[in-house]
Amino acid sequence: MGCTSKNNHPNIIFILVDDLGWNDVGYMGSKFYDTPNIDRLAAEGIYFTQAYAAAAICSPTRASILTGRYPARIGITDWIRGRYSGVTIPEDKKNPAGYEEHADSIPLITPVNPWWMEHSEITLAELMKEAGYTTVHIGKWHLGPKPWSPLDQGYGHNIGGEDYGQPPTYFDPYERNGFKIESLPGRKEGEYLTDRESDEAVRFINENADNPFFMSLSHYAVHTPLMAKPEYIRKFESRLESDPAIPPWTDDDEVPARFLSRIPLEHQKNPTYAAMIKSVDDGVGHILHALDSLGIAEQTILVFFSDNGGHIVSTSNAPLRLGKGHPYEGGIRVPLIFRWPGNIQPGTQSETMVISNDFFPTLLNLVGLTVPDSLQIDGTDLSPVLRGESNLPERNALYWHFPHYWWGTKVSPYSIIRQDDWKLIRWYESGTVELYNLKDDLSESYNLATDHPDIVRQLSESLDNWLKNVNARMPVPNPGNTIEYYNTE
Repeated sequence: MGCTSKNNHPNIIFILVDDLGWNDVGYMGSKFYDTPNIDRLAAEGIYFTQAYAAAAICSPTRASILTGRYPARIGITDWIRGRYSGVTIPEDKKNPAGYEEHADSIPLITPVNPWWMEHSEITLAELMKEAGYTTVHIGKWHLGPKPWSPLDQGYGHNIGGEDYGQPPTYFDPYERNGFKIESLPGRKEGEYLTDRESDEAVRFINENADNPFFMSLSHYAVHTPLMAKPEYIRKFESRLESDPAIPPWTDDDEVPARFLSRIPLEHQKNPTYAAMIKSVDDGVGHILHALDSLGIAEQTILVFFSDNGGHIVSTSNAPLRLGKGHPYEGGIRVPLIFRWPGNIQPGTQSETMVISNDFFPTLLNLVGLTVPDSLQIDGTDLSPVLRGESNLPERNALYWHFPHYWWGTKVSPYSIIRQDDWKLIRWYESGTVELYNLKDDLSESYNLATDHPDIVRQLSESLDNWLKNVNARMPVPNPGNTIEYYNTE
């Protein structure tokens, strides 16, 4: 596929957490969640304060990580439905196309989302495998069932990767109501899933320490259902009793009604969610210990990331607005750390604006490989930033596109552009836009669209051009509804 080697290949461990919020970690300011090992990563590497998932939901971001392409270019712009959602793979093995069937009361008709990522997409795992890496996927996949599983997309080993967006349960045997994680059979009844994933990662590291490996450790945590080890839940319940001085929850006025009875009443005050994060952090600690014990820490690039912002069912992303699924910063801004001892200056903080598309060219470059000339990618190589040489002055803007409804919430189809400190959100149902200056208003509290029509016009034109460039599928007016529709033509 055109990869060329420049030097000896270091290992890569990519830790992806599901639904972990921007400040759900200690190094970003959390006073409740306990993350000493993740904080160690930040202290020994570089962490980004303006890192973004390419979507506010999981599957599109996961596709962008593996391909270096915007979700809108790939065509995966919503979470992928699986067997648990009643999906049956058609006999012709063709992805669904066209538009969803909506009632006349719905203003827009929205594109059908694919049920899997096509084999035609060239993945990071495929290029690593071709270059001689041993490749393994551990944990959540959510990019399609067989024959579009990790084993069909470049991974030589698959431990736990299914078409599930969440586990049937977090406790062994990981089975409920007839659904089970087939590629992760139970081994010890009651074992916690996050512990099992981390244990499998350590086992793989020990068995492959002498050869280059590429590992995707993609935790099902901290996605719902909120389930954790009882002893950890008790630990955080005790902490609440002894330290009640936690900032109040601030987003009640915008929380969808169906979530109101399920969210914590105060900011970052859910003991079960905290316990889930603690188990993820434990796993990071076990991996760091394994790398140190084997003497391969300096030969290993470790990345820590989240696939979208924290879910307001589980946490608060304050001062960021709202969370998962929403176009505001709470839905798309996430924690990001790179650690590579001897190559990345420890304790570095970067305000460089980065996005999940960037991992593809960056990781290839770091291990001495090049992006095949035939590939059209959207990511930017971050290696100059990791070396402390550049802040990517060539980057003009970042984009997001969600042409769907998130049923049961206030989220309707939208697109976003962020350029410098300005962020524009376009709502297709109402035909309205929102404009924020993130430098002055991180919480996106003041819509400046009417104050800066020239900026709105310029950003709108850039967004239109990008949508056409990536051939984005757009929502269209519902013939049975008469609402005015924003036309991008």
